[in-house]
Amino acid sequence: MTVDRNALKKWEKVRQFALGLPGATEEFPWGEAVAKVNRKVFVFLGVDDGSHPLGVTVKLTDETAHAHAMASPGAEPTGYGLGKAGWVSLPLQEKGAPSAELLCDWVEESYRTIAPQRLIAELDAR
Repeated sequence: MTVDRNALKKWEKVRQFALGLPGATEEFPWGEAVAKVNRKVFVFLGVDDGSHPLGVTVKLTDETAHAHAMASPGAEPTGYGLGKAGWVSLPLQEKGAPSAELLCDWVEESYRTIAPQRLIAELDAR
């Protein structure tokens, strides 16, 4: 499977944004990239090697943001029961996929849902 260059650029922007948030770290459980804060995943980034379609998965508890994300082409509730807790999987290669800027907004919302208050305060102070 070839990697769509536009989707890869978008994925890289989202990854860099996520890792720039206070206390964020990158780990590779299950062979896939994730960004964590306080040892908890706030965004699943998958793989960028072309073995699977590029995508990101975020937790959106705000009803409006969740509905907006779910209306994106190819979006679906995340498997393994995570969708019931507000997690949304978003493919990046679909025509009409969300922009990197919108994805970063959703990553920030997901971060704010997971991060401790002291790190959210640090983010707000930026």
